[in-house]
Amino acid sequence: MLIDYERLGLGDRRSLGMLDDSKQRTIEEREQLYPVVVRAAARVAVTVRCVRGIDGRGLHVTNLAALARSLERVAVPGAVCLTDGFRVPQCGVEHRAVIDGDARSAAIAAASVVAKVTRDRYMHRIARSYPGFGFDGNVGYSTPEHRAAIVELGPSALHRRSFASIAYSQLSFGG
Repeated sequence: MLIDYERLGLGDRRSLGMLDDSKQRTIEEREQLYPVVVRAAARVAVTVRCVRGIDGRGLHVTNLAALARSLERVAVPGAVCLTDGFRVPQCGVEHRAVIDGDARSAAIAAASVVAKVTRDRYMHRIARSYPGFGFDGNVGYSTPEHRAAIVELGPSALHRRSFASIAYSQLSFGG
């Protein structure tokens, strides 16, 4: 994400001072930062991958491909993209890995906010279609309640069959 500070008013610039690893911010703080980040960004890209694709290719490979796709969509000529923690092999965009990048780079922290808010909003929407799993509360993270729901209800269409968890190992299902 490329931040264009020239397009921002003083209030937005001050708000961007709150940027940090999105997990270090409350839901309310992330929601407050989201529109500021979007206004500030020269380009924003969110890449989503489906469960079948993740199960077929593996989570790590799928994540790298999604990150490469996002970098391609936000890259601007003459700029080097930054990634949080690692390089992305087979990516045609010049980039540098920054260890703890979401704590050291405003652009990475901004991307972290966009990704987390987008995912949280999605999880809240699907909670209505998949009641009982607590997606609106756990937003896709494994909690004891969520694992218990998987044991009781079985995995939903949104659960990765390739994910090895205690709850999954107690079930027998075809993938």
